[in-house]
Amino acid sequence: MYPIGTLSKRTGTKVQTIRYYEQIGLMPEPGRSDGGQRRYDDGALDRLSFIRHARQLGFTLDAIRELLDLSDNPSRSCAEVDEIAHRQLKEVVHRIERLDALRVELERMLTQCSKGTVAECRVLNVLRDHSACLSDHGAPLRMDS
Repeated sequence: MYPIGTLSKRTGTKVQTIRYYEQIGLMPEPGRSDGGQRRYDDGALDRLSFIRHARQLGFTLDAIRELLDLSDNPSRSCAEVDEIAHRQLKEVVHRIERLDALRVELERMLTQCSKGTVAECRVLNVLRDHSACLSDHGAPLRMDS
């Protein structure tokens, strides 16, 4: 049995985050010592490690809740797990595309920099031009829409 501080250190998860996961039902309510301290078993350690790893992979809390529900019901089809993972992969690819578009725009701004005065600064001029803002899809975002 582990106190919350030990669980925190072993998983790299902040104590406040563990308590939050308990409040939203991702982690079950722990047992308590005679003095009222939370006590966690190896199952809680495994579950929290699972949650932490899923968060590192970018899964939302709702997706993690789905994955935990599936994990808690081992006779269910793995196809549901695969679907959740495919959704996450699609989101990661989308984020990479957006980040790549941002990289290209920043590189373009910097290559056009004349290294003159602030009044002529290409970076500042581009940042002032809101019509060139990128949408979530990498295309210019019109501010009047």
